[in-house]
Amino acid sequence: MKFNVKADLNYSTFEPAVIIVNVHAARGSQVILEENFIVTGDQHFTEVASFPDQNRLIRINTNSAGNIHCSYQAVVDNAFSVVNCENATPVGAWWLAPDVLCYLNPSRYCQSDKLFRLATHQFGKINNDFEKVLAITEWIYSNVEYLSGSTNAETSAYDTVTQQAGVCRDFAHLGIALCRALTIPARYCAVYAYQLVPQDFHACFEAFIAGRWIIFDATKLVPLNGLVRIAIGRDAADTAVANLFGNVMGNSVQVDSQVGDDGFQPYYYLSGRCEGISYA
Repeated sequence: MKFNVKADLNYSTFEPAVIIVNVHAARGSQVILEENFIVTGDQHFTEVASFPDQNRLIRINTNSAGNIHCSYQAVVDNAFSVVNCENATPVGAWWLAPDVLCYLNPSRYCQSDKLFRLATHQFGKINNDFEKVLAITEWIYSNVEYLSGSTNAETSAYDTVTQQAGVCRDFAHLGIALCRALTIPARYCAVYAYQLVPQDFHACFEAFIAGRWIIFDATKLVPLNGLVRIAIGRDAADTAVANLFGNVMGNSVQVDSQVGDDGFQPYYYLSGRCEGISYA
């Protein structure tokens, strides 16, 4: 299914500075059919890849104080596969590949070590890993209120459990932390999301199940087959839309994602159906 995605970012710089922007659609299973990126202002820029996740970063070097406008547009075919997870029994850390192991560790926003007791008590008796993560997302959806403005850049998964409120990044962080506490590798995923109201950058997470990265979204705000991946990482610190170095002020962000084909059928996970969507 093809999607037309757009992002416009505006900044004011008060001295020569560096802005690292992360809005490009990721390469891989999804195919970028068309793409255009324009930066206006007194600057020069180059694309670099983050390590080890290969997120596509744009490093902008401003030469003087002034206004910087970044405009990104792309047509992306977000090819995905449906994975049968009926036999997704726990694997254990011994059998995981080295590039997956790092997603078991606690991170800045996902303190899985602090949530071990909660995760074990609530979900530890579920034998199928897909059903276990699905139960995690249902628990978050039922127990955490989606409330705009209720959290900030310092809010962690542990805070979200306490406050019982958050936005998409907090829902994702909590899902990741609970998965890792149960020895299920999980990673943060920043996306463009079709049918998100109002339009904005969106966050969900992927869990490593049956040898594949399976997508989950505890907010239930968008269909799982309407996502265009931007970046992955341990948590939001690895996937920020922009990192600012110097005296820089963000002015505005506008995002849009529209379907480019006819016949879009929204896909959501249903209880009792062990089929997951993988974009990897």
